[in-house]
Amino acid sequence: MSYPYELGGETLWDAGYHSGQLYASLARGAAEFVKLPTGLTPTPQGSCDIELLTFRSFVQGLYGTYSSTRNPVLHGLTRGLLVTSLVLLERAGAPITLKPEHEEALREEKAAFTRSMG
Repeated sequence: MSYPYELGGETLWDAGYHSGQLYASLARGAAEFVKLPTGLTPTPQGSCDIELLTFRSFVQGLYGTYSSTRNPVLHGLTRGLLVTSLVLLERAGAPITLKPEHEEALREEKAAFTRSMG
């Protein structure tokens, strides 16, 4: 069983059911924290539609939180959600610009996540 993330009928990530559900839950929680909507809408068919502009704004807000602190706990709590979101944005053709001090480390993690996200 899977939980696809789709943009305009194209599947950006055919997540496993549990991975997809956890990602959506984490995104909802982070959206409350950054005070931005996620742009992710669960469908009755068991998938999640992505509204690209809203999702991109959410990811920018999440990255803003990540990049504005050196707190290792806050970094750790946001990193997996952020990296997954960055991969989705790249697959949608709408990546965000990262600060040079984060670019290399996040690029390596994005590459690993991309392979795992099929």
